[in-house]
Amino acid sequence: MKKKTALITGVAGQAGSYMAEFLLEKDYEVVGVIRRNATRNLGTVAHLESEIDIVEGDVTDMSSMLKIIQDVRPKELYNLAAQSHVHTSFEQPVAAININTLGVINILETVKVLGYSTRIYQASTSELWGSSPPPQNEETIMQPQSPYAIAKLAAHWLVKLYRKAYKMYCCCGITHNFESPRRGPLFVTRKISMGVAKCLQNSKYKLKLGNLNAQRDWGYCPDYVKGWWQMLQQETPDDFVFATNEMHSVKEFCEIAFSHVGLNWEDYVEVDRFLRRPAEVEALCGDYSKAKEILGWEPKIKFEELVKIMVEHDCKLLGVYPDASDKHDCETEPMFE
Repeated sequence: MKKKTALITGVAGQAGSYMAEFLLEKDYEVVGVIRRNATRNLGTVAHLESEIDIVEGDVTDMSSMLKIIQDVRPKELYNLAAQSHVHTSFEQPVAAININTLGVINILETVKVLGYSTRIYQASTSELWGSSPPPQNEETIMQPQSPYAIAKLAAHWLVKLYRKAYKMYCCCGITHNFESPRRGPLFVTRKISMGVAKCLQNSKYKLKLGNLNAQRDWGYCPDYVKGWWQMLQQETPDDFVFATNEMHSVKEFCEIAFSHVGLNWEDYVEVDRFLRRPAEVEALCGDYSKAKEILGWEPKIKFEELVKIMVEHDCKLLGVYPDASDKHDCETEPMFE
């Protein structure tokens, strides 16, 4: 029996690498798209180079996506390519629109014009809720508060439109913050976990953060990729929220992260007002009831365990992993079941 083929855009990112691993375990042929660069940086997917096919492409160039999709003819397409850092989107709003909106149009139009039955997953984001109060579910009013979120909202509605107008199998996973040791170093969770390791390495190091009171629903990335895959296995395409139903502040993340290695976070963290967003989103907390009911999906790794996994990984990465019997084994991460 011929294997299913899946195409993943943004495969070199955190979510892309976990998605590739998950699909390989499901016996897919996986093709990943990376942007061309001088060093051919494969990012977090470098360890899979011999197991997946990697092609160079750019979602903002329709001719590029047309060639790739026509060559691969994927059964499933996971669009994880994005300008994904909210603060950066205020500094580079045009790039946010080009990648996060135009890129999605290029994929949708390509599949439509080719007439393929490719099932498309679009990575939407909890930032769509913006200033709407938690808890947030599929019916919550979307009030985005950044160029990133606005670009993602346009893409979100484009997917809905193509699904309705052209009967295409395309859907959105509205995913709350997904984290792991593969998270990019500019994201606050990874800044904290790496900051803990740097503080163990140098007691004079200061970790600079922005809004310590911002509250988020943080989950473990491998839990979420399973849900995204489950979406494309349904008879009818639909949109789903993925979350943990728990909300914690940046301050709480710091407290757990530093205390896990015996440090007091207040001795090492400084607030830098220049790291605050021009328009803040104060509180995001998802309600995944629909995903639980229809997909049977639930997160396995909760907040405190997630924080410890990330801290232990980065401490080991910098060679400052403290000996303690209650620590996780961070040689390998908890993965899929």
